[in-house]
Amino acid sequence: MTTPIGVSGAVFLLPLQVSVLGVPSPAVTPTNLLFNIVAIPGALARYRSQAPLRSPLSAVLLIGTLPGVVLGACIRAFLIPGIQVFRLLIAGILVPLGISLIHGRRHRHAHASAIPPTRRATIALAFGVGVVGGIYGIGGGSLLSPILVHRGTPLPIVAPAALVCTFITSLVGASAYLILAATTTGLPIAPDWSIGLAD
Repeated sequence: MTTPIGVSGAVFLLPLQVSVLGVPSPAVTPTNLLFNIVAIPGALARYRSQAPLRSPLSAVLLIGTLPGVVLGACIRAFLIPGIQVFRLLIAGILVPLGISLIHGRRHRHAHASAIPPTRRATIALAFGVGVVGGIYGIGGGSLLSPILVHRGTPLPIVAPAALVCTFITSLVGASAYLILAATTTGLPIAPDWSIGLAD
């Protein structure tokens, strides 16, 4: 359902992992990144026949998201390990995202002449999204895609670039959590492999 707009759906799956499946914190974050790694290749194969996956937008997004997701993983593991603060963070991400999507749908014609953001602005945006993605457990496509489309970048360009970015950023983010798990004691930082692969 989420592939056509360039996202894997992990942003919506994480609350279920926390509330229903009971994945401990902060292990739920790399578990969600693991879901991205498993879920996205099929969507990338589909897009490969429709649009080039190597695009200038993909490269620009990765320049920002990759360092951001590593920083986000460190923030999540050491500054926001508890579940209560993390629940507030989930709400803080999902509520504005939902409002922006509703607002964008109601005003889609008003932004038809919007100018896409500059390269520097896109990198800065991608870095911020990477940090949020490293904390939340997403590759960032679910945040980047609506923002870029709202700012005037055509969806056929955004969707494959966002998927590529989400996949590679999730690989790097999950790797960062594995390194943190191997070098840190006292916290459940490693992903729940069974849930991450089964989702």
